[in-house]
Amino acid sequence: MDVDKLKAILAALEGTDVTRITWSEGTETIDLRLGHPPSPAMQAVPVATAPVTMAAPMTSATPPSVAPVPAAAPPPAGPAAGNKTFTVNSPFVGTFYRSASPDSPSFVDVGQVVKKGQVLCIVEAMKLMNEIEAEQPGRLVEVLIQNGSPVEYGEVLFRFELV
Repeated sequence: MDVDKLKAILAALEGTDVTRITWSEGTETIDLRLGHPPSPAMQAVPVATAPVTMAAPMTSATPPSVAPVPAAAPPPAGPAAGNKTFTVNSPFVGTFYRSASPDSPSFVDVGQVVKKGQVLCIVEAMKLMNEIEAEQPGRLVEVLIQNGSPVEYGEVLFRFELV
């Protein structure tokens, strides 16, 4: 293919939303991809942190960093001895959503019986929509987080009773 033709094709694509084009002329074929390829999706994984200790006093003008405090262990998700209720906790920090989109109905409503593996909500973390599923069957007694609110690791999202 002639360089002038290639330049003309690129100039014609400039300012458009086209990100890929395949051009064939006779026996010649060219496949153009403009821009950067999308980055692979990353999985959100909670990471436990340990407190940081300072060995020597700081001499710079920047304020000292705050040592992270280890998170308290979340309450158990299963039923307690003699208790007929259990909770579903957030597996990571993110934003809580009760439905797939603002105009969609909630995944679960109070009074509804859910099955093991049924989607209860979405927690968005780092631009990833993570579906939270029921680990055991139960009847929804209470939703403890408001739709669109931020949640912390281990924070109780739902309270269920055993069925």
